[in-house]
Amino acid sequence: MNVPLPASETLRAALAGLLDGLPPRQAAQAVERLIASYRGTTPTDAPILRDRADVAAYAAYRMPATFEAVSAALGALADATPDWVPGGHVDVGGGTGAATWAVTATWEGTRPVTVLDWAEPALALGREIAAANPALRDARWQRSRIGAALTVESTDLVTVSYVLNELTAPDRTALVDAAATAAQAVVIVEPGTPDGYARVIEARDRLIGAGFHIAAPCPHSAACPIAPGTDWCHFSARVSRSSLHRQVKGGSLPYEDEKFSYVAATRFRPAPAPSRVVRKPQTRKGQVLLDLCEGFEATGPALRRTTVTKRHGDLYKAARDAGWGDPWPP
Repeated sequence: MNVPLPASETLRAALAGLLDGLPPRQAAQAVERLIASYRGTTPTDAPILRDRADVAAYAAYRMPATFEAVSAALGALADATPDWVPGGHVDVGGGTGAATWAVTATWEGTRPVTVLDWAEPALALGREIAAANPALRDARWQRSRIGAALTVESTDLVTVSYVLNELTAPDRTALVDAAATAAQAVVIVEPGTPDGYARVIEARDRLIGAGFHIAAPCPHSAACPIAPGTDWCHFSARVSRSSLHRQVKGGSLPYEDEKFSYVAATRFRPAPAPSRVVRKPQTRKGQVLLDLCEGFEATGPALRRTTVTKRHGDLYKAARDAGWGDPWPP
C-alpha cells in the first residue's frame, strides 16, 4: 500500500525541479530583485512576477515559507472550529497557490478551489505544480485584478496571504470587504513586522464590523490590548531551507523561522482558545514564563505574564512543551 506523502513534502518535491535549466546565480539574482520589489511600493497594475523565470525562482524560494505560515494560521482556525470543514476555498492574490496546499494539509478531502491573481505566469506555474496534489487537480486558476473591482464568488473559506502589502489603502479595504461578503471564514496572513501587524489589525477591525467573530489568534473579538506603536503581535513558523535559500541568504543552518501576523475570523461563532502564548516561552530552572493574550469576559482582553512551576504538576510539563502561538492551557 502506497502511503501519500504529507502535502509539505509533496510541495517540496514539486518545487525541486522548478529551477532545472536556470543557472543558480540567475535564480538567486531574480529572488534578490523580487524581494526588493516586494519591500517597496508596488502599483496594483504592475505584477511583480513577470515571467516564468521570475515565478520559478520566487516560488522555489517563498512557497515553503508561505505554506508553513498559512498552515499555522489554518491550524489555529481548525482548532477553534473543530466541527467545521470548508466546502469550498477561494485564494485571493494566491499566485502559485501556496495557501491552497496549506488548506489541503489542514482538512482532508477535495473541494472546489479557485485561485485569483493578476500575474498569469504565477497562475500558470501554480497550475503546473498543483498537478502533484490530487486535491488540487481540478482547481481553477483565474486571472483577476486584486483591488476595488474585485468580486469573490460565494464560498466557505477565503484566504489572503502576503497580499495586502501590495495594495493601496482603498484596495485593501475593498479586498477585505469582498472576502467578508463572500465567505463563512476569512484568513489573512501578512509578514510579522509592525507594518504587517498594522494591516492585519486594520483587516481584523473591518471583519468584526462586518459581523465576523475572531477565531484566532486572539481569544476574543474585542480591541487588541497592545497599545499602538508599543509592540506588535506576530508568530513564527519553522521552514526547511533549500539550496536557493542558502545562496540568497547565506548561513549554514538547515532551517529558518518565518515571522508572520494573521487573523482568522468566522461568520459563525467559533470556540477560540482561552488564551494564547504570544511570545517564545522562557524556560528557566524549575519554571516556565509564558506571555499570554487573554480574553476573559469579566475583565476584558489583556496581556499577562504567568509563571508555571514544578508545583503545578502536569501543567508544568505542558508549559515546558508549549510553543509560541500555542493555545493555553493546552
